Amino acid sequence: MYFKANILKALADPIRLDIIELFRAGEWCVCDIVPQIKVAQPLVSRHLKILKERGIVKSRKMGNRTYYSITDNRIYDILDALNEELLVSFSDAIAQYSNIHRLRGNLV
Repeated sequence: MYFKANILKALADPIRLDIIELFRAGEWCVCDIVPQIKVAQPLVSRHLKILKERGIVKSRKMGNRTYYSITDNRIYDILDALNEELLVSFSDAIAQYSNIHRLRGNLV
């Protein structure tokens, strides 16, 4: 149970989610991640460390650079399912708002 909780905690940060989304395209080094997500290099490194400690990200050295990638692409199944659910919920909320707005308009 703690394993799942730790994974979910690691995913509960917008910067880490942005980093994970970048890895859909393959490996990245910190120097390439920084300009993409527009946060300081030490912060990117700290988030990568957390993702690596949780087993979400793996790394490999090549020369003086370290390249990071996703350990298991099934993480994207989880994120995609969450995105779909959020879109459905958001669409439902808009529909409810529209109905309320329409009903109020009819009352005036």
